Amino acid sequence: MAKEFNPKYPSMDDLRSKAMHRIPKFAFEYLDGGCNEDVSLVRNTSEIREVQLQPRYLRNQGVSSTKTTVMGMEFDAPFGIAPVGLQGLMWPNSPEILAKSAFKNNIPFILSTVTTMSIERASELTEGNAWFQLYNPAEDSLRDDIINRAAAAECPVLVLLCDVPTFGYRPRDIRNGLALPPKMSITNILQIMGKPTWAYNTLKYGQPTFETLKPYTPEGLNLKQLGQFMDKTFSGRLNEERIKPIRDKWKGKLVLKGVASEQDTKDAIRLGFDGIIVSNHGGRQLDAAQSTINSLSEIRAKYSNQIEIMMDSGLRSGPDIARAMASGAKFTFMGRSFLYGCGALGDQGGDHTISMLKTQFKQVMDQLCCERVEDLPKHLIKI
Repeated sequence: MAKEFNPKYPSMDDLRSKAMHRIPKFAFEYLDGGCNEDVSLVRNTSEIREVQLQPRYLRNQGVSSTKTTVMGMEFDAPFGIAPVGLQGLMWPNSPEILAKSAFKNNIPFILSTVTTMSIERASELTEGNAWFQLYNPAEDSLRDDIINRAAAAECPVLVLLCDVPTFGYRPRDIRNGLALPPKMSITNILQIMGKPTWAYNTLKYGQPTFETLKPYTPEGLNLKQLGQFMDKTFSGRLNEERIKPIRDKWKGKLVLKGVASEQDTKDAIRLGFDGIIVSNHGGRQLDAAQSTINSLSEIRAKYSNQIEIMMDSGLRSGPDIARAMASGAKFTFMGRSFLYGCGALGDQGGDHTISMLKTQFKQVMDQLCCERVEDLPKHLIKI
């Protein structure tokens, strides 16, 4: 085990349980919940875990390596940190914790447009290696300015989000006052008082704000006005007309996140994307959605030789990562898992979670007698 690994928390369930006791209920439920009745949230993980892998014990096996390449870059493990909005709400300073850990451990970190750290700070912490996820602005001038900032920050990959044409219906957030426009109720204030470490760190690092968007936000907005500003400024709908000028302007790698169908994959290839992330937004947008592992299997069957296919949503462990890689993903990303780590262990949460997942994943490879990540599909049992 790496020295960053805390043996008191050897599983994701351990981290989640500890985080739940350290984060105010309204913030934890924002992190932990899906939409509507959580059907898609549960289906994602349960159907990943239906995938079975077959070991090859009697072959002459060398040392297993977890290194892999995606978007022309080599990483030490086939998983990265997915973009998550409002990270600093769930655990204060968590985007900085995770960006530092990702860079230290040589895995990718994707910064969300609506998280609580700026593009420039992410670039500083990762020496220009942070990927950036663009939540599409309604105005071309704002879009171009944000893209220019990402280019100046040397982000190697721009990720376009396509699966938020509308906000998901999230009952917990509505009850907690975290739907836009948000509000802070007496109940929420009492919850904060019961979580002193979270409260202290929030005071230390300041109330979370949309740092990347600060240059465009009028001074002195209250929470209701901020919600109205966000609704007016950003359009979640992405189509060919909006994609083409981004593809023309962006000179780095371009990835489409939120793909769940063969048709969208075909269109992504035609429009010049370098990769896709098969995703259903962690089960937070459409409760009737197909699981990501099933979407991945269908897309991979037709398009694996035409575009780099990655996946997120539902992954919670090293074996889950191995199952996804065997099913055709070239790389994987996780969001909630790393926030559970931060919530449980604070500044050590990023390093611990990466170490735990990498150890779990390598154990699977060793047990399968699989030397290379790209050989995992050979161990997939097709039922």
